[in-house]
Amino acid sequence: MTTKMKEVDAVIVGLGWTGGILAKELAEAGLKVVALERGTMRSTDKDYAVPIVRDELRFVVRHDLMQNTARDTLTIRNNPSQEALPMRRLGSFLPGEVVGGSGVHWSGHTWRWTDMEFRVRTLYEERYGKNFIPTDMTIQDWGITYAELEPYYDKFEYTAAVSGKAGNIRGQIQPGGNPFEAPREREYPLPALTPILASEMFTAAANNNGYHPFPRPAANASRAYTNPDGSKFGGCQYCGYCQRFGCEANAKGSPHITVIPIAMRNPNFELRTHAWVTKVLKDSDGKRVTGVTYTNVLNGEEFEQPAGMVLLCAYAINNVHLMLLSGIGQPYDPVAQTGVIGKSYCYQTGAGATLFFEGRHFNPFMNAGGSNTTIDDFNINWDFDRGPHGFVGGYNIGAGFNTALPIGYRPVPSGTPQWGKAWKAATAKWYQTAMNINASGSVMANRYNYYDLDPTYRNAFGQPLMRMTFDYKANEHKMGQHAAQVINDIAKSMNPTRLNQATARTQPWTVVPYQSTHNTGGTIMGTNPRDSALNKYLQSWDCHNLFAVGANVFAHNASYNPTGPVGALAYWTADAIKNRYVKNPGPLVPA
Repeated sequence: MTTKMKEVDAVIVGLGWTGGILAKELAEAGLKVVALERGTMRSTDKDYAVPIVRDELRFVVRHDLMQNTARDTLTIRNNPSQEALPMRRLGSFLPGEVVGGSGVHWSGHTWRWTDMEFRVRTLYEERYGKNFIPTDMTIQDWGITYAELEPYYDKFEYTAAVSGKAGNIRGQIQPGGNPFEAPREREYPLPALTPILASEMFTAAANNNGYHPFPRPAANASRAYTNPDGSKFGGCQYCGYCQRFGCEANAKGSPHITVIPIAMRNPNFELRTHAWVTKVLKDSDGKRVTGVTYTNVLNGEEFEQPAGMVLLCAYAINNVHLMLLSGIGQPYDPVAQTGVIGKSYCYQTGAGATLFFEGRHFNPFMNAGGSNTTIDDFNINWDFDRGPHGFVGGYNIGAGFNTALPIGYRPVPSGTPQWGKAWKAATAKWYQTAMNINASGSVMANRYNYYDLDPTYRNAFGQPLMRMTFDYKANEHKMGQHAAQVINDIAKSMNPTRLNQATARTQPWTVVPYQSTHNTGGTIMGTNPRDSALNKYLQSWDCHNLFAVGANVFAHNASYNPTGPVGALAYWTADAIKNRYVKNPGPLVPA
């Protein structure tokens, strides 16, 4: 029997960064808001304090903060001709499953995506002509501009305690920052993190090679900070436990210490944990949503939560899955190229080298999530001519350390035995004396990279799993080869004792090793309902009182981490709901 709850103004599915921002903003605007989170509540003092948090077995090997694949997972294949098989263990990406979501265990890298992404098709066609873009590359403009989003980037950065060095303030290039970035109104809220030896060496090498290094912006507070909402941060301790861990010092910008506690103090807001949403409900004509159904995973009780608005704020993959399960919008068909739900799934590509220096001591156990120096010369630098190289998109290159853990971090030169006495000797010799240079590259939307519902496998509730079809295409191969060459040239110029050279990811993509938790697309934003699921305010074209917020709205994936635009778009959408939609419910953009 399903218990029907009292109707509220808005129900939020998932309480990470996007859900937390919308919960705080809408509750403050006087709306009655309920958030449904399938995970449990965690806190710094009970769950992320020393010594509890420094447990590599618990948080890295056993994925304590992550989604449980025994209850819900995806099936994976590289192309439509293959049989998709379930991902039985987390590997390539790590969706969070706690209050705060992936915003608890992320590293903090916070970038501003620019019109290089938002106007991608227009800009490439203007510069290189329409024939430069491959036929199966389904990139499109997003329907929003950097200028529109800039104030919301600023708001998110000041909320999340981002440390960095501006490169462009109101059109004036700033020494020490990223000279290629789009103009910002003001400096970052906090100065850049203290550089470490690996990043200092990379800075020198990048300068010597004619590039433009700058400190990577990250939501790792470089000193104690109080944000505009009154949330207090400690200064980063450079403890080395960042990615996959909560922060013991409250120095990492996370929703569980910022927007969520503020929302929870508001009597207009209610949080229900262990609440697994299984369907978004529609009215009889299918033009409005009426609420959601969910199950309490602790006791199996089923509930219906009626609401005037439904806001999908779960992890990107799960937002798409819920749209498919609920029959909202037309599922994407790659053969006919019809439908929009599931379209434009994208991941990231990359390359990396390991450098070994006898006599150097890097102390890799001392770092922050953002302890990197980066160059953007091959990313948002439009002076870099892609024409001779034949690829769309770009990549950034960085060096430093991010969570080089005692058990998992074992750098050894190529040719070292994989076990035994020689391996032990090599790990002891090189642990302190190795550093990495890595590239992160964009992935463009492709006709045959997409999501749909699996016809065979089901989750714990008997619902079809979501099927992911993805592989790198020729565009990513060319980009990876270019990135690997640049990395190797920089690495060789540093005269390491030994070098494991970078190579491009040209083999079929596999979900087994960890790569990044940067999954995008599936319910993309755009300018019309023919080729997008959502309008520029992340409002469903099909049901005007449904909003889907997260990286699932991205029409392709950039080389940058997605959290910056995810946070900015959440504030952008909250503003549109508060100041426009509530006053006059209906489509915010004509179809």
